[in-house]
Amino acid sequence: MNKYDVIIIGAGAAGLMCAIEAGKRSRRVLLLDHSSHIGQKIRISGGGRCNFTNIHTSAANYISCNPHFCKSALMRFTPYDFIDLLEKHHISYHEKTLGQLFCDISAKQIIGMLLTECERAGVTIRKEVSVARLCHQDGIFKIYTSNHDHEVVESQSLVVATGGLSIPKIGATGWGYDVARQFGIKVIHPKPALVPLTLDGQTLQELSQLSGVSLNVIVTCGNTSFEEALLFTHRGLSGPAILQISSYWKEQQDIVINLVPGHDVFAVLEQAKKQRPKQDILKLIETLLPKRLAQYLCQTHQIHGQLAQVSKHGLKQIATLLSAWRLTPNTTEGYRTAEVTIGGVDTNELSSKTFEAKKVKGLYFIGEVVDVTGHLGGFNFQWAWSSGYAAGQYV
Repeated sequence: MNKYDVIIIGAGAAGLMCAIEAGKRSRRVLLLDHSSHIGQKIRISGGGRCNFTNIHTSAANYISCNPHFCKSALMRFTPYDFIDLLEKHHISYHEKTLGQLFCDISAKQIIGMLLTECERAGVTIRKEVSVARLCHQDGIFKIYTSNHDHEVVESQSLVVATGGLSIPKIGATGWGYDVARQFGIKVIHPKPALVPLTLDGQTLQELSQLSGVSLNVIVTCGNTSFEEALLFTHRGLSGPAILQISSYWKEQQDIVINLVPGHDVFAVLEQAKKQRPKQDILKLIETLLPKRLAQYLCQTHQIHGQLAQVSKHGLKQIATLLSAWRLTPNTTEGYRTAEVTIGGVDTNELSSKTFEAKKVKGLYFIGEVVDVTGHLGGFNFQWAWSSGYAAGQYV
């Protein structure tokens, strides 16, 4: 039997960061992962360049049943602390849009950096090791592995950093939630987030001609809005604006799409009618929207003829259609394409300072497995770094 001070399950962003920090404190750390590759989500994110943080990070960029829980960790390890780590390793990066930072060359550089830091901190990393059974007795965690020799390892501190259910093709599982339930810790029902939305058969058939069309919009669901790009796909709706709003959308709820943000559409239509009364209404709408979308809306809503033939009431209806187009998604594309999982281990069960479970001394949960979910744009990686760093000071 091998004894350690800390065992961390999950060698993703949060687990690696926690291992580094614990190792720096001269803790004997074992980091286990069931995959043959370390940091799979890091590797595939951002088109292979990893959107590793966002310089505008604040608690407002996170969704949780307890919106204040994330504040402490985010303040103790900020985006600039992670940037300092990159610069220490001479990894070049750039800002793309809206504060999103990406590697200039490859996400593999970040994995390499984290592995180097683990080595310097004396962390033992074991790949392709799954947990067959977990026991806790007399303050000691015993892990029975399912590798070929059925090794048993034990420690006083156990950190669960196994992530959520998103992207099962890289091995995502609900193991972390199972551990929480094993110890009587509440789990907020998980569901896919930052995920494309699908449409019902009839709506999808009607919109099939728009597949590939993209435009900047404001998408609203309830009291939440995002202004970014929308993309029509062969399954429904995608693009950054849709991924963002998907984290807030609930089944059978409408989304409202402003197709012409920054424009007072009624004023544009009314002025055009005065100045160019003989102009075809479709031609005018084609100046505001992508041509295929303009044609679809006009055909579907029987908008035709010259501006002079459209009443004031008719212009208002057109303006409402363009600035508040309502659609009811059918569902999401699910965990297969979801970037993250919303929900997870209830933050009320954890210390916001140490991430230790209040009911079980020595048991910690960090990263995506916790009920803290960031917006699109580097916020989820920052949560991984921050939560991993915070727990690493105490495990």
